[in-house]
Amino acid sequence: MKLGVHIRKEETQFVVHSRANRLWLLLFDSADAETPTREIEMTGGPLWHTTVSGVHSGTLYLYRTDAVPEQWLLDPYARAVHFSRSWGESAGIEPGQHIRTGRHFPKGIITDDHFDWRGEKRPETPLEKTIIYEAHLRGLTGGGTYLDFIEKIPHLQSLGITAVEFMPVMEFNELEFLLEGAARKHLLNFWGYSTLAFFAPMSRYAASREPGAAITEFKTLVKALHNAGIEVILDIVFNHTAEGPFNGPVYSFRGLDEPAYYMIKPDGTYPDWSGCGNTFNCNHPIAKQLIVDCLKYWAQEMHVDGFRFDLATVLCRDPDGELLEHPPVIKAIEAEPALKKIKLIAEAWDALGGYQVGSFPGKRFSDWNGRFRDDVRRFWNEGETIGLLATRLAGSADLYQHNGGSPLKSINFVTSHDGFTLADLVSYAIRHNEANGEENRDGEKQNNSVNFGFEGPTDEETICARRLKQQKNLLATLFLSRGVPMLTAGDEFGRTQSGNNNAYCQDNGISRVDWSFLEKNRELFEFTRQLIALRKKHPALCSGKFYTGEGDVEWIGEEGLSVDWQHDRALGMHIKGKDELLILINNEAVDLSFELPEGNWNLILSTDPLAGSSASSNSVFLVPAHSVCVLGE
Repeated sequence: MKLGVHIRKEETQFVVHSRANRLWLLLFDSADAETPTREIEMTGGPLWHTTVSGVHSGTLYLYRTDAVPEQWLLDPYARAVHFSRSWGESAGIEPGQHIRTGRHFPKGIITDDHFDWRGEKRPETPLEKTIIYEAHLRGLTGGGTYLDFIEKIPHLQSLGITAVEFMPVMEFNELEFLLEGAARKHLLNFWGYSTLAFFAPMSRYAASREPGAAITEFKTLVKALHNAGIEVILDIVFNHTAEGPFNGPVYSFRGLDEPAYYMIKPDGTYPDWSGCGNTFNCNHPIAKQLIVDCLKYWAQEMHVDGFRFDLATVLCRDPDGELLEHPPVIKAIEAEPALKKIKLIAEAWDALGGYQVGSFPGKRFSDWNGRFRDDVRRFWNEGETIGLLATRLAGSADLYQHNGGSPLKSINFVTSHDGFTLADLVSYAIRHNEANGEENRDGEKQNNSVNFGFEGPTDEETICARRLKQQKNLLATLFLSRGVPMLTAGDEFGRTQSGNNNAYCQDNGISRVDWSFLEKNRELFEFTRQLIALRKKHPALCSGKFYTGEGDVEWIGEEGLSVDWQHDRALGMHIKGKDELLILINNEAVDLSFELPEGNWNLILSTDPLAGSSASSNSVFLVPAHSVCVLGE
């Protein structure tokens, strides 16, 4: 029997896993019902099941067990969830009181899979041609919905994006801080890294309040993106759930089979390897099956093209916290035929200190290259020397070349949702997270950022010009490097979070993209478009192979000298072959000249408006201070 709810002609089958001694199905006749209209005791165990006649799509349901009869439980396999309120609405909810039953407890919804996919064209973009755009659905749309996001597709097309990586869109409770009743009770969980139901799209991202509407609206968005040539990647959070620490709220997993779903210490408490109160027992057979079934559902039924696994190192641990060489859940994901063409991306670290960038055990997984982010920032913002930057430009062979890896294992990024925006990275020397209610203790302390002499916004022209050029330098490095580039939404036009580098709880102007910046910072947007177009035009920049140094690349020092890898802050990278390019980087405080290889070179792109336009064979090209120039024949 398959877990979940399955409509079969005139009957509907319910199947759920639980170690309880007795278990009941609860059916409700309305979304706001305080009590069920029917209770049906199920048979079996631990695979409990029952078949009910006259139950149709749209019916709401829950479970309860004999262990805690007064606690309602969501089906872990529920494909849709309904809350009897809109986003952020808290009327009738008591701060500090976790909800166990009643109209405010989330209910599962019986669904059918009907959707008109006719006319859809799945892009199936090769990884080497992928340009990822990380976005928060509500943030990008200014508090909007799945359908509102469709209005932003022309912007993504004009930019050259090939894949949107959505921050969590699986059902979560944005009021969880209110239910905790602590200092953050006035704030919302905006990001959504606190999953209630892994199979269900976030219901309050739907325009319609109708139970189950989120499924149709999400599919509509996916179809629209696909027909625009843009893939959909979901940020999925299997490392923990919304049920918090061992004494936290109960919604589903803890009430059904706590040891199957959570890591548990001998004293009954939870190890917190996620940093969020609990750790999902990903390699237990039951939890492993749920993870694989969930991925299959989103790939097959919802037409999702890829997944980014939050704190993926948690998926590699055994109950003692030791890292497994061959984690069963990773093997199962990679072996699943339904996921054969799906893009798999790991955030290859966790809160226990595991760091697997370049060594994540999955053969098919790429991973967020945190080393790329840090080394690029240190070079441009802190004056580090050229050696590590060259390694990142060339695809991070030091991390990925072993065991037959390729640059495509590396998801390159300079910023992400987690940290400063690009504009803030060059405007703030320290974080400013006071609005989060944690006395500015939260968020990354070491950001490798710079403010160019003034903290925060300023009208001083020299500082503004320097900040603009620095944003261009960072973007140029991102898109000129081998690997798969990821751009954070709004960075293409200088979006700011006013120095907040951990805006997980800010459902306001801090997190919402201000689209007026698109016109205000049109120059930066056009530069980003130009960069992406340049990358797409030159296959050498996105090759899935590492440079060998044997006729494919030559490193050039300033003024005809050899590169001093330990001291130089300037470098020429001559990409040879049919697709020749010359990338000149200067992070010194003075202009520097480079002797050009033989050929007729023309300036294609520069981060400095004062750079020259062309240079003849064997001549010298002057690269302005703190800038990048790209030349082609």
